[in-house]
Amino acid sequence: QVQLVESGGGLVQPGGSLRLSCAASGNIFSVTAMAWYRQAPGKERELVARITNSGSTNYVDFVKGRFTISRDNAKNTVYLQMNSLKPEDTAVYYCNGGVYITAWKYFELWGQGTLVTVSS
Repeated sequence: QVQLVESGGGLVQPGGSLRLSCAASGNIFSVTAMAWYRQAPGKERELVARITNSGSTNYVDFVKGRFTISRDNAKNTVYLQMNSLKPEDTAVYYCNGGVYITAWKYFELWGQGTLVTVSS
């Protein structure tokens, strides 16, 4: 079974930092672009950052300069370093990625979500 498993959420004070991890596990042939989304209470899920398998990155405006997405292709893992956190960053963060289990069999996967709470 191929899946994305997230870790690293928790409670942090405003101005603090957290690092989220998302590992693709199972019988994997390759991983394509990966991304982090978030969903705050009562709001739609929204894209936070995206990284291609060659390392090109995109960020939404509200996290530029504060969050950094990176990946370790050898470990099939993507990270989200979050600095200068604000209360409005409070949300469940989801990992999303494309996984090939053979050269032609592709799945788009979502992680189970990890809660980030920014509060004093």
